[in-house]
Amino acid sequence: MRPGGTLFALVGSLMLLLLLRLLWCPADSPARSRLLVEEGREDTGATSAALRILWSPTTPVPRTRNRYSEDDYLQIIKSIQRCPWKRQAEEYDNFRAKLASCCDAVQDFVVSQNNTPVGTNMSYEVESKRQIPIRENIFHMFPVSQPLVDYPYNQCAVVGNGGILNKSLCGAEIDRSDFVFRCNLPPITGSARKDVGSKTNLVTVNPSIITLKYRNLKENKAKFLEDISTYGDAVLLLPAFSYRANTGISFKVYQTLKESKMRQKVLFFHPRYLRHLALFWRTKGVTAYRLSTGLMVASIAVELCENVKLYGFWPFSKTLEQTPLSHHYYDNKLPKRGFHQMPKEYSQMLQLHMRGILKLQFSKCETP
Repeated sequence: MRPGGTLFALVGSLMLLLLLRLLWCPADSPARSRLLVEEGREDTGATSAALRILWSPTTPVPRTRNRYSEDDYLQIIKSIQRCPWKRQAEEYDNFRAKLASCCDAVQDFVVSQNNTPVGTNMSYEVESKRQIPIRENIFHMFPVSQPLVDYPYNQCAVVGNGGILNKSLCGAEIDRSDFVFRCNLPPITGSARKDVGSKTNLVTVNPSIITLKYRNLKENKAKFLEDISTYGDAVLLLPAFSYRANTGISFKVYQTLKESKMRQKVLFFHPRYLRHLALFWRTKGVTAYRLSTGLMVASIAVELCENVKLYGFWPFSKTLEQTPLSHHYYDNKLPKRGFHQMPKEYSQMLQLHMRGILKLQFSKCETP
């Protein structure tokens, strides 16, 4: 999840604005210190007209300039980490209510027979001028209703794929969660298990993975089924209706698992939910061409869970201790430039952390 270094210049001020009205209490200071940010415009990605920052005496002040380095951000996060995290029930309830009002993951994050009857002309999420008619053969791929019937789940883990997970020893903690979300078919076997765990309740599937890694299930079907089996009874979630090009390969995944009598079920993101979610985050300054899967899944988790913890979300090239990191915990392939806005997304996640809405894991997990 590490962006190119030039992207950090775009969010220098944003990383400060997100600390608006939040208390900062470094553990090494005998008195609670505050970080106050006054801004001229709220809830946008724009640079504020006026910023007043009161730093703790124990916290180095970043250089006054228009461009902030990665080390500046890491220093801010290191200070935030020193402040004990506590869930804020009122903040959580208010934020979840806003998400439910705009997007309603409980009813709408997947396409179901209840929310998409036969005869619907469904618009694609991104290619919104294109539509697909929902006929009987497609309709029967959908569950009758939203399938995650045991919500709200108490403790949920949303596991990203960042290199920060390497040597984190977070696997056991992740596996103790009541519900575990994962993104884009990551490896969870072998040596990775101690760091990322193996429990999986829902895993997203980017259709490009099926195309590139599994050759559209023509040549590498057996390998695909072998890899999928590692996720146990997990639900596979695909964006079949985001682009028209995604539809056929997503349906192919559904048919392949059905014909092979696999344990996993296939669900499809509802394009209406994803459009509404993109509009919600746009009001917070995330104006990317498309949201990342991680932010989509974290948003769903807030609506479906009482306690949400994020692992492996880390848009930096090194740890807080300055140790270099690979982009993913399993490879160093960088994302397509300009497609997502990882720094802006991460700043929003960091804000949610400081408001006590969800918790970000910044480093290694504590082990018994």
